[in-house]
Amino acid sequence: MSKSSPRRPFGGRSGTVTVIEAKVHRSSARNARLAFVLTAVIVGLLSAVVTASSIHPILAVFVGALIGVPIGGLAWVLVRIWPVIRLLWWWSTEIVLSVLLLTFWVQLANHTSTLVTLIVVALVVGVPAAIRPVRRQVIAWIWCLVVRHRLRVCFAQFIIANQSGSLPLILWARPTPVGERVWVYLRPGLSMTDLEGRLDKIAVTCHASTALVERASDGNAAYLRFDIKRREVLTAQVNSPLVDVINPDTPTADRPTPVIPTALDLPDVDAPTITLPAQPKKQATTANGSKPAASSAPEAEDVSDWI
Repeated sequence: MSKSSPRRPFGGRSGTVTVIEAKVHRSSARNARLAFVLTAVIVGLLSAVVTASSIHPILAVFVGALIGVPIGGLAWVLVRIWPVIRLLWWWSTEIVLSVLLLTFWVQLANHTSTLVTLIVVALVVGVPAAIRPVRRQVIAWIWCLVVRHRLRVCFAQFIIANQSGSLPLILWARPTPVGERVWVYLRPGLSMTDLEGRLDKIAVTCHASTALVERASDGNAAYLRFDIKRREVLTAQVNSPLVDVINPDTPTADRPTPVIPTALDLPDVDAPTITLPAQPKKQATTANGSKPAASSAPEAEDVSDWI
């Protein structure tokens, strides 16, 4: 009989945090073994063939093994730690900024007094916060960092990945006048068509109004570009320079207000009567071109033969 695990406070079942999922862990282990075997065999054979021209073939095989096995081990390490490298890439900007800020604080605190340190920190933090353009740029770049992680949450939660569980590679992001633009490289198992049906969920996850996706390269369908839209810039009021050209002392002219008909009835419209000119009647001619003699009265036709 299986034994249930005890519940932790706040609804947690264990005190561990999953950094790399089990599916990704198993897939990386399988790929690492395959990379080790292929690299060791190929490099070992090439090394043995090259060294066989100068030493005995049996010794060349041992030399090839001595060269191929370490290089295969290096390939195994690189493939095995690739999920960790990808995780570090996702947080690379935050890690670099944290290291720089910590180094700046330590150096400032060690070489200056406490008062000077506080003044410098107040200037570094307060000046960008007080100047509106600088503050907007800082907030825009912070949103770029947030959107990269929110897109990763989208791929991990409700967008189907490939069988090995590897997520698309989120490359870079930069601010735009309406939001952010993010470049993504898809892995096998996903396409732009799969993402177009989930753009509304992506917008909700990224705390935006809408989200768009399009190809970033004409020759590579896996290279995509996401446009995250947060605001509408076309609705802003723009000051026109034509207002300053108008003379404020110009007298205004009173113009009569035209009468606009509201319930128009067609008989009430005075339409002019158009009279067409009389057309002269054409007289028939005989076969030789002469006009027939005019008869004084039309003769009554006898229709008794037709009845």
